[in-house]
Amino acid sequence: MTHMKPLSIQPIPYQGSKRSLAPRICQLIPDGIETLYEPFAGSAAITIYAATHGKAENFVIGDSFGVLIDLWEMIIDSPTELSEKYSELWHGQLDNPQHFNEVRSAYNQEADPVQLLYLVARCVKNAVRFNKHGHFTQSADKRRTGMKPDKVTRTVHAVSKLLKGRVQLYKGDFTTCISDASPADFVYMDPPYQGTSYGPDKRYAAQLDRDTLIEALHGLDVRNVPYVLSYDGRTGDKTYGDPLPNSIKATMLEISAGRSSQATLNGSDAMTVESLYVSHGLELLDMNMPAHKEQNRLLA
Repeated sequence: MTHMKPLSIQPIPYQGSKRSLAPRICQLIPDGIETLYEPFAGSAAITIYAATHGKAENFVIGDSFGVLIDLWEMIIDSPTELSEKYSELWHGQLDNPQHFNEVRSAYNQEADPVQLLYLVARCVKNAVRFNKHGHFTQSADKRRTGMKPDKVTRTVHAVSKLLKGRVQLYKGDFTTCISDASPADFVYMDPPYQGTSYGPDKRYAAQLDRDTLIEALHGLDVRNVPYVLSYDGRTGDKTYGDPLPNSIKATMLEISAGRSSQATLNGSDAMTVESLYVSHGLELLDMNMPAHKEQNRLLA
């Protein structure tokens, strides 16, 4: 595999981003891809990395979290406006200890995309949390002030220059987002993990039914659309979620993600290993592994 440098630009800094794993994941993308689909985009780390390294001609950034797509629209089409609004929000905290809580309350009523960016950048370890009503609930990180305005300005303008004119934004269900994907395209999916989607401490604004995901993977298999899926894994001795069924035509690899940020929050130094499901055509092409044979190997 060709060595690629780590992702250097990320406009939406949140815990769970694939920024550190992007070089290894993108090595699985074959050459000559027409469109890369990222239907659970989040910070779109794979899209940004792939665009930076010429891995695809065009891109689709999708997410069911509508405000996030509104934010991406501003990043790509209105980076100056976004930068100015973010700077105003960021400076407002310097002489107002309650500023974060006030912005959080306003966001939960207005769903403003720039307010969301500020909250993500300033909250505890960028660990986004929502309640059952979809309201942002995480507290401010008292040890830092969040991403500084000058860095936001540089980053969003760089991403706008990289993606403008090459990307389509989609707000809604992931199955519709990828419905036009063909064998000439590539789909990267990083959905809400089964092991962290439910309970009082949800990490996602929207959840995903496991059966719906399995049905969508079967559909990609039938259409011969190459894909990689990040889904569940383990931290220390704790395993998140159940393996996907053997009916999925993909090989499950394990990829080391380093020390768990969530474990660090809880006072532990446990390491995280994520499950990576790789469609068989990609194994044969890029991983030098025989197709239609169960494999399980650790990518360091």
